[in-house]
Amino acid sequence: QVQLEESGGGLVQPGGSLRLSCVVSGGIFSSYTMGWFRQAPGKEREFVGAISQSGLTTSYAGFVKERFSISRDNEKNTVYLQMINLRPEDSATYCCAGVRDLFAIEEHEYSYWGQGTQVTVSS
Repeated sequence: QVQLEESGGGLVQPGGSLRLSCVVSGGIFSSYTMGWFRQAPGKEREFVGAISQSGLTTSYAGFVKERFSISRDNEKNTVYLQMINLRPEDSATYCCAGVRDLFAIEEHEYSYWGQGTQVTVSS
């Protein structure tokens, strides 16, 4: 059974930074494309970014605008989301997701999901 567990969320001031982590267990991490999604209260879940199995290919949503960066450590079965210059509109629950053997950016393409970690950007 594949399990994903996010961590690293919290309260941060506008302009601040956070690094989210997602640890995957129960599967072959290096075979998964990993994605990050977010959902704010009252809004649809939206794609943030994705990283390929090797880490060589990434894709980001337009609103990221070079503020976010995804990386992975296949030795540690972990994917990261580094966020800088955070804005109040970035406040949301951030979830990681995984899919095997496919580079995906659509929510419906992902097979495995974590529970999420809350990010709040406020002064």
